[in-house]
Amino acid sequence: MSAVEGWTSTTVEHCCEVLDSKRIPINAEDREKRIGEIPYYGANGLQGYIDDFIFDEPLILIAEDGGCFDEFATRPIAYRIKGKSWVNNHAHVLRAKEEFDQDAVFYNLEHKDIQSFIVGGTRSKLNQSALRSITLTLPTSKLEQSKIAEILSTVDHAIEQTEALIAKQQRIKTGLMQGLLKRGIDEHGNLRSEETHKFKDSSLGRIPVDWEVKPLSAIIEIIDCKHYTPAYIEDGIPIIRPRNIKDSGFDLSDLDYVTEKDYAMLTEKHEPTDGDIIFSRNASFGIPVYVEGMGRFCIGQDVVVMRKKTVDTRFVFFSLKSDKVVRQIMNVSGGSTFGRIDLGDIRELKIPVPKDECEQHEIAVRLLKCDKAIEIAAHNLMKLRSLKTGLMQDLLTGKKRVTALLTDKEKVNL
Repeated sequence: MSAVEGWTSTTVEHCCEVLDSKRIPINAEDREKRIGEIPYYGANGLQGYIDDFIFDEPLILIAEDGGCFDEFATRPIAYRIKGKSWVNNHAHVLRAKEEFDQDAVFYNLEHKDIQSFIVGGTRSKLNQSALRSITLTLPTSKLEQSKIAEILSTVDHAIEQTEALIAKQQRIKTGLMQGLLKRGIDEHGNLRSEETHKFKDSSLGRIPVDWEVKPLSAIIEIIDCKHYTPAYIEDGIPIIRPRNIKDSGFDLSDLDYVTEKDYAMLTEKHEPTDGDIIFSRNASFGIPVYVEGMGRFCIGQDVVVMRKKTVDTRFVFFSLKSDKVVRQIMNVSGGSTFGRIDLGDIRELKIPVPKDECEQHEIAVRLLKCDKAIEIAAHNLMKLRSLKTGLMQDLLTGKKRVTALLTDKEKVNL
């Protein structure tokens, strides 16, 4: 029994029908011959589409083998499906019994730590007998179960909408980058086209007639690291290393620090400041990060600093992330996504550049607006996920009750 009044401990076997006997596995070769529009599910979600269905109802799936059971806190171990579907034999299939709310059962399982029920070595397995014995804590009232599920489903819907918004904004940015960094903006603020403006051939393809293709070293100053590894200390001045440079910006969760003396030596050529670009040469290489609001820091080995010479550094930053430049980086690094790029190759990267600095600036401003919109949406997504985590901790334990949200009629039926 639960310590919370009106709540009880139950098991998956008691609250769910296990429909595993209805599953039908199909090997990859046969699936290739039967591609259709029906979702085909496996241990960790959608695996593809097939031409027929086994189920046609809302269900809960949880991995039988190969699940992410040790990542339960950050990745769901159970997921919901509805409508026509096919499920293979790597996922258990659950349907809540009549007296239980199916969504409430799902949320109890979604991020549950069931590692003690898992057997196996290299491929973890949740056998059916262990699944049936997993314990869940639920309100005895189905109405209360449903209200909890309704609240969590509302947050889930907001999360899905925000994820879709971010994906849309990223697609918009990708398209805008391709247009702006290839065709530029005319004096009226419009994207150029070959129907209305003059273009010319270049080593990087067609570009506006008043653009030039230049090596990176001609448009920006590239300052290499000092090739010295300092002694790291617990509290000092941050040092940015390749592991701290990500596509999304600086990863400050795993910083090292140096003394004032080492900072002075490492920044002898230049102290990184707002408006600079930090660029990784090794590991997750070829990634630029624009410096803004970082305060004092220095760079470690296999990192370079770029500062303005003749071209807007924001424009250069976005150019370094463009398809044309990324392809050059991959070519000189042998095509590996995990390797290094030499300083000489960085200097020779070819960049299409507008002669007009105002155009450089306007292109950068438009792309920056896209980045800011994505950043705001990502921050909102993080807040929603945090909200859901907190709600699950409160609502799924009975710490906070939802009875006050029920109508008078519903309360009578508790």
